[in-house]
Amino acid sequence: MTTPPEDALAPFAGPLEPEGDYDRALLAGLDLAGADAESARFVECVLRGCDLEGALLDHAHVVETVVADCRAGSFRARTGSWRDVTLRDCRFGAVEAYGSTWDRVTVEGGKIDYLNLRDSRVQDLRFVRCTLGDLDLAGVRALRVTFEDCRVGRLDVTRAQLRQVDLRGADLAAVDGTAGLQGATISEQQLLELAGAFADHLGVTVR
Repeated sequence: MTTPPEDALAPFAGPLEPEGDYDRALLAGLDLAGADAESARFVECVLRGCDLEGALLDHAHVVETVVADCRAGSFRARTGSWRDVTLRDCRFGAVEAYGSTWDRVTVEGGKIDYLNLRDSRVQDLRFVRCTLGDLDLAGVRALRVTFEDCRVGRLDVTRAQLRQVDLRGADLAAVDGTAGLQGATISEQQLLELAGAFADHLGVTVR
């Protein structure tokens, strides 16, 4: 991650535009609610303390960028490409990012009620000290995903293809699509907690 310090960035006051190019820009404390940045390009940017409610980032390319202390009830980032991105201490309701490519993305701190990465490709994805209500990884192709001191209300791995996915650092309340856990690493405690789901998947009756 090579995002430059904020004092080396050019302050940007908006507005965002579809297919816009934003290089080494600082977006601080902006009201970006409803902004249309579809197919935009963000390189070496910092978004800090912004309102992203209803923002559209579909097909956007986000590279070497930090999104910190931002908030939104919901926003869309579908079929985009995110590389070397950090989401830090953000509070989001629903994040629609299905069909995306996330490479070397870190979600650190904060809370996301619903993170939809369905049918995406993710690699080197880290969740660190964050709370996820629902994490939708259905149909995802994932390589090297880790959780560190996280809480996950519901994890959906239906049809997922997982390689080197380590779930041991996640407090999992529920898992859908348990067959999709193939290729993941879980702890002994998680195995005990998921025993009922595994039994249902295998058609085993426990009495």
